Amino acid sequence: MLPPRLLVAPLAALVLTAPARPAPTVVEYVIPRPDNFPHDPAVAADGRVWYTDQRNSYIGRLDPATGAIVDYPTPTPQSGPHGITVAPDGAVWYTAQRTGRLGRVDPRTGAIREFVLPEATPNPHTPIAVGERIWYTDANNGTYGALDPATGTARTWRVPSGARAQPYGIVAAPDGTIWIALLGTNALGRVNPATGAMTEVPLPDPAARPRRLALGRDGRVWYTDYARGYLGTLDPRRGTVREWASPGGRGAGPYGIALGPDGRLWYCESGPGRMVAFDPRTERMEVVAIPTPGAVVRHMVADSVRGRLWLALSGTGRLGRIDVARPR
Repeated sequence: MLPPRLLVAPLAALVLTAPARPAPTVVEYVIPRPDNFPHDPAVAADGRVWYTDQRNSYIGRLDPATGAIVDYPTPTPQSGPHGITVAPDGAVWYTAQRTGRLGRVDPRTGAIREFVLPEATPNPHTPIAVGERIWYTDANNGTYGALDPATGTARTWRVPSGARAQPYGIVAAPDGTIWIALLGTNALGRVNPATGAMTEVPLPDPAARPRRLALGRDGRVWYTDYARGYLGTLDPRRGTVREWASPGGRGAGPYGIALGPDGRLWYCESGPGRMVAFDPRTERMEVVAIPTPGAVVRHMVADSVRGRLWLALSGTGRLGRIDVARPR
């Protein structure tokens, strides 16, 4: 794959305009456990939302229909659950970042089984389910890995550029290709799921620091550039990169990102603590306030069936929901 070429977005693309659709809002759900810190959310097929309470070492579940929240303690105390995902079979998987484990939650009973990971990945970060395996990143050690739940064994790989790469956000393309944001450098990692081998794809600006990823319907990989205050996209087929300055400028700190059911890319500006929706068809941005100040959305997920986005509002002890219209 040739090095990506940077395509500069026209200035008009950065103009904020009043949306034609009804203005979206963030609905908040207060998590009752004291001193909680929701880090990542995941949505199940039944619409219930699972989340990690990193500070209390619990896995929580919200039923949006009733507002009821149930939480389950991790078997290993103070394991610092970080990332979370729902596998195709409905099982809920999380990373126990402080103790080098992956946990599997039975959604019917709440029973949890933990898997000890190899010493090479002592700080698992973000998990995703691809095929029969659970893939995960380790931002602190420049590694990533895959667990086979059937055997309980995991294999790890080191990012070519080493520990400084900080493999962070992770997504899978429809063809199974795995993409990893390399926060410590200006690159995205493209992983062959059959071999685990990574090819680093450099971004044009040496100062870029991609943090989280989302996959567009056309196969483009979208990323939040946390250091420079940009939203960017890589087209793997054409080898091109396009970028748009975030409304909050250099200090915006773009963080969690997801493709919404409305076809827009939604992401959090962690600096001012608000959401931004970007329409790739019109290249227009819309800013949406988060009601409770101090929230940082480190990760977010879409519920395409119900036309919703779910946010972990870290720092405020809340989960957030945005109802968005489906594409017309």
